[in-house]
Order: sequence, then C-alpha cells, then structure tokens
Amino acid sequence: MVHVHHAQATYWNAQKRYWEFVDQQVVTQMVEKGITELTGTTTVEDAWRKLLPGYQRGEAIAIKLNFNNTIWESCAGESGQINALPQPVNAVIAGLKSIGVEETDIWLFDGVNRIIPEYFVAGIAFPKVRFFDRCHEPVTYDSQEDSAFVSFHPPEGVQMPTRQKIADVLLQTKYLINMPILKSHSCSSISLGFKNHLGSIDNPGGLHSHIFLVSACGGGFTPQYSPLVDLYLNPNIRDKTILIIGDGLFGAKGSEDAFPSTWSTFGGKVPNSLFFSTDPVAIDSVMADFLRAEPGAGIMKQADEYLFLAEQAGLGKAERGDPWGKGYQEIGYQKVKE
Repeated sequence: MVHVHHAQATYWNAQKRYWEFVDQQVVTQMVEKGITELTGTTTVEDAWRKLLPGYQRGEAIAIKLNFNNTIWESCAGESGQINALPQPVNAVIAGLKSIGVEETDIWLFDGVNRIIPEYFVAGIAFPKVRFFDRCHEPVTYDSQEDSAFVSFHPPEGVQMPTRQKIADVLLQTKYLINMPILKSHSCSSISLGFKNHLGSIDNPGGLHSHIFLVSACGGGFTPQYSPLVDLYLNPNIRDKTILIIGDGLFGAKGSEDAFPSTWSTFGGKVPNSLFFSTDPVAIDSVMADFLRAEPGAGIMKQADEYLFLAEQAGLGKAERGDPWGKGYQEIGYQKVKE
C-alpha cells in the first residue's frame, strides 16, 4: 500500500470550482510514482503490464468513479461538493494507453442515477473513452447471469439484505479499477473503497439499514455482518479488480456531501494525496486512519468494523494503525513525499 503526497498537486484557495485548481502534470507524476512503487518496477509501462499480466488487446477496463453528490444535479451541474476529479483519471488512462489499451476500451462509470458532469467529461483528455451514467451511455442492470446477482449470507438473526444486481458494465468488462474518494459519511461515518461499490448495484438504499451506524439514518448496524463484504465477494468485483486508487487530493470530512476544506493534519492544507493498493482492505484501513486522525472528520468507533469482516473473508489485511507515527505491523505501508 503506497501513499503519495505532493504539496503542489493543488493550488486551491477555497474556490467553488475546486477541480480547476489541480496540476495535471504533478498528479500524473504522483500516479506514475504510486504504481511503480506499488509494483516494484521502474517504468510506467512495466507497472501497468505487471498489474495487467494477461491483458489482450480489445479487453475492456472499467473505472469505478464516485459522483455521489450529483444525484440531484443536471448533466451540467456544478454543486461544488466533493466528487471525482478528472486529473488522476487522465493519468490512469495515459498509463493504460502506454501498454496498448484503446481509448474505446476504457469505460468510466457510476450508477444508481448519478451523473458524470460535463465539466468532468471536458476535463478528460482522451475523447474516445466511454462514459456510463445518467447523461451518457446508460448504466443498465439487465443481465440474468448468475454472477449478476449479489449473494448475501447474513448470520442467523440478521435480516437478509434487499436483492441486488450488479451493473451490466461490470459483467461486460474484463478488468476493474476502483477509485474511491477519501471522505467521511454522515450515516456510515466513512465512505471509501468498499462503499464506492454501492454505485455498482441497482438498489444501494436497500443496504443502508445494515451499514448505517446512526439511528437517525435508519441504521441497524451490527458488527457481526456487513453486506459490503458480500458485495465485494461478487466475482465481477473481487476477481476483476486490479487496482484501487484512493483520491485524497482534496478529500471531504464531516459528511459525504461536504465541500472541500483544509485539514489540520496536513498542515492547514488539503491532503494532496493519492493512495494505491491491490489490497482493498488495507487501503480502506489506512484511509480510515487518516480520517480518524483528522479533527472534525467525525469518525465513529465502529466505522471500520466491516474491514475485519472482510479480512476474515480472505479479501485482504485489516489493521488500525498510525499513519502519522508508528505506522502498521501487518500492512505494508509506504509513504512517498514528492
């Protein structure tokens, strides 16, 4: 698990259109450094070949973005709340293209009635990539394949979650890159890589009662079970995910619909950070710790309990540590300051 920080990644001063104050060249450098350090390679091309060892020309690669704060927006919406940024995505696309991936085989998506705003589309430097959302190609849930249905296995005494289907775009892709945002959540306390896949199913609201810790949100949380783990175990997510990149360039603290703000733990600046891992549990663990360390993030004690269930399910390594101090005993955590 690699954390790359670069103080010059952004030059934001509380403007609403925060996405316009990101240095593409610096972010590309951060992504290249992150994946080469993660894979132990010396070139970007070798890093992507190591992440995609069986890649064949023509195979699709989907990138799961997070546009949770666009549900009430028009296609041209610009609320200023935290959403995915185009700059790290541009760097990923450039890297994929360096090993021969065609732009048309790179699919950017977010489901459940979210939109990929026009400002984001305009910020993508590669005109032939495909966008799946409410405003471009539709995200459908029509497949009747067995793997299109999420299998939930709650323990005795825990209510069965609502039936869920995986987006067709994930059934049709060969590989998946998950790009969550470093952010708090007003009901589940954190919203990271596992929760990002609520945008990959047709009725995420049907899982809220299981994962919300706040009773006022209708939460019925139990530490013995999380449907987020069963969702990740679906083969269209578990077996296709080659990389997770956590977007912490701005992050959001206090709630999922927060506007960017400065962080005291990052010296009164925005985090200017990107996180890289092939272990979905480890990266959520580390990002949760950064949120937990930040005053005002509002992280509840049980917010990361799902990660220990995910470790028990064989999905990766869960650990609470101190990324600002002693680090981790089990997670291989490497910090790169550019």
